[in-house]
Amino acid sequence: MTAVFKKEIRTYYTSMTGYIFLGFLVFISALYFGIINVRGHYANYAHVLSGTTIVFLIIIPTITMRLFSEETRQKTDQLLFTAPVSVFRIVIGKYLAALTLFLTGMAVTLLFPLALSRFGEIPVSQIAGAYIGYILLGACFIAVGLFVSVLTDSQVIAAIGTFGALFIFYLLDGLTANMPTDRVTSLVFVILCIVGIAYLVYNGTNNIYAGIVTALVCLTGSALALLWNNYIFDGAIIKVMSWFSLLKRFDNFTVGVLAASDVIYYITFSLVFIFLTKYTVEKRRWS
Repeated sequence: MTAVFKKEIRTYYTSMTGYIFLGFLVFISALYFGIINVRGHYANYAHVLSGTTIVFLIIIPTITMRLFSEETRQKTDQLLFTAPVSVFRIVIGKYLAALTLFLTGMAVTLLFPLALSRFGEIPVSQIAGAYIGYILLGACFIAVGLFVSVLTDSQVIAAIGTFGALFIFYLLDGLTANMPTDRVTSLVFVILCIVGIAYLVYNGTNNIYAGIVTALVCLTGSALALLWNNYIFDGAIIKVMSWFSLLKRFDNFTVGVLAASDVIYYITFSLVFIFLTKYTVEKRRWS
């Protein structure tokens, strides 16, 4: 894992990728800092962090697009996967390298709230909470970019795919507000979710009976839940989409609310996509 980590970090700083990422992140942060805190005379850097989350759409695809796609294109992935190191360690090494680069950029932006503190008192706890949320949100998006990168051998496609995936997360809250809440639509959505889960089980085990059993168990459980409470699935689409909202949880951090449930959610979200990446690599490795 250490060797993979060092290789990726070295690649970031021996190419323009790392410098472009750091330069763009610091430039946008400085721009927002100047507009909100300096020109607007507002001594709370948390609002700068909240406003600059949009840059994730550009900087995350930049640092994740080549993590696996370049290995596949150059046919060096086979050498990597036959090395005496587990796939999980390879995935973690690449993920931590991208995360370290991101944390380096965040460390540089600490200069801005420090500059504010020289001119008066600043809400330290709120700014600290915003930084924690910003880092956790970035870690989630890096995990998504890592997963997209393993699906293709083209850096361009990986970058576009990551941009599209992240853009959906940005649209999610707006889409959720316009979703239907009637019972019929909700039940159809639940059935489609069960079919999707069953397919994932079948795809992961290559056993159709495992998929069928999973579907039957989920359908039976859903039917019993519906008999117990007729309203249990009403608004299911909104409930599920709201649960996947990353940005809504980030809002809690920007006001200084550091909830354990939000932290655990972000960490779990990142781990799920790391696992999906590992699973995809394993499947490709033995196919």
